[in-house]
Amino acid sequence: MRELDLLGDGLPLLHRLIPWERFRPILEGVPKAKPKGPGGRKPYDRILLFKMVVLQQLHNLSDEQTEYQVRDRLSFQRFLGLGLGEAVPDHTTLSLFRESLAQAKLTERLFTAFHAFLRETG
Repeated sequence: MRELDLLGDGLPLLHRLIPWERFRPILEGVPKAKPKGPGGRKPYDRILLFKMVVLQQLHNLSDEQTEYQVRDRLSFQRFLGLGLGEAVPDHTTLSLFRESLAQAKLTERLFTAFHAFLRETG
């Protein structure tokens, strides 16, 4: 992974500079999806989904391309804190998350805070 850093992967720097947990209180304003039945998969962490939206914005990716790139690129997996073979949210999950952010009117608030952290760190 060090080789990726040396080749110019800026995602580790972004991962270190942004205090991602500070977004959790804002993200808690997103209503939880209603379970479709008993059992099932545990919901994905909201910070993971937010970081996927950030990747999407940084690289101008569709939901489908974001899912593909996260599955395919080690640098994206590392940024998201996912190990090889770990479950990746699919494009529908990502789309529903973005819609939930918009409905809760949190998208602008999240990205305003995100950009403020970027400005603070230079």
